[in-house]
Amino acid sequence: MSRTTDAHAGDPAGDTAEGAAGADHQGNTQYGRKSFKRSAGHFTDRITADGADGWPVEAGRYRLVVNRACPWASRALISRRLLGLEAALSLAVTDPIQDDRSWRFTLDPDGKDPVLGIRYLKQAYDARETGYPGGVSVPAVVDVPTGLLVTNDYQRITLDLATEWTALHREGAPDLYPHALRDEIDEVMDGVFRDVNNGVYRAGFATRQDEYEAAYHDVFRRLDQLSERLADRRYLVGDTLTEADIRLFTTLVRFDAVYHGHFKCNRSKLTEDPVLWAYTRDLYQTPGFGDTVDFDHIKRHYYLVHTGINPTGILPAGPDLSGWLTPHHREQLGGRPFGDGTPPGPPPATEEIPPAGRP
Repeated sequence: MSRTTDAHAGDPAGDTAEGAAGADHQGNTQYGRKSFKRSAGHFTDRITADGADGWPVEAGRYRLVVNRACPWASRALISRRLLGLEAALSLAVTDPIQDDRSWRFTLDPDGKDPVLGIRYLKQAYDARETGYPGGVSVPAVVDVPTGLLVTNDYQRITLDLATEWTALHREGAPDLYPHALRDEIDEVMDGVFRDVNNGVYRAGFATRQDEYEAAYHDVFRRLDQLSERLADRRYLVGDTLTEADIRLFTTLVRFDAVYHGHFKCNRSKLTEDPVLWAYTRDLYQTPGFGDTVDFDHIKRHYYLVHTGINPTGILPAGPDLSGWLTPHHREQLGGRPFGDGTPPGPPPATEEIPPAGRP
């Protein structure tokens, strides 16, 4: 695994550029002379209320492994907070800098996860499938009693937290994937994934000018459409927070810090779009969103791990984060963030973002 040709370590199941050389720190992201392509999750078992795949929902049985730099893992962090699953689904946070053996638990005492007893997430992957050739990605859910990886299906994990874990949701938890709106939510999320969530990676890891420019134009075409959509509505679908908002937020909150410069998505900054900047600040200031974001981890991962893009290893001093806490005035558009529910309480003390990572 080359540390000089890697894509985002947190990209679940990896990204590939077909026919290209080079693997990422997950071991399955390749890019080079052909187009960047994100592959699907390899371990797609589901944790469900009926346990159809052999993994029933059960409080305390599973451990969610994330990295706070990763936008895909951040989806799971936000969903877990909004739904109040902290006590039911424990959390392991990896170091934003990993080595060739995968995500490391070096933030924990003795460099070992205190629940799983492992030093690298790869050990849970190896326990599940000996000789698995793919990459080690987050988010990942591990079965605590056996130490086996259950799933790294980043597209499904949060949907199942919202729909299969309902018996363990906190009182007042929002409905993040309401039945009546699922078709519209899915349609919006499809465009957001293709052109924004994944689009910034297609631009950032392009190795041909035409590839880069195509991805660049896709990113900003979609952002312009989203800005227009959000000009007169507080949330993407309906009048409450949904999965669609979570998925857009995790890219927008990283935009100026890493995607604008590091991934060359530099037509304009998030802060230069009044609608999207206010929308993202609104979400950031909503309990369950900003209290999961660690800007220090985000910058250190992207700029220090992606040595193929940033070979000098210089960590930018900016951007200025103070604007994240300024008034957004989006409440004037109406909307009920949690529907008939209530905001989550403060995060557990052990999960609070250190001062270096927040405004």
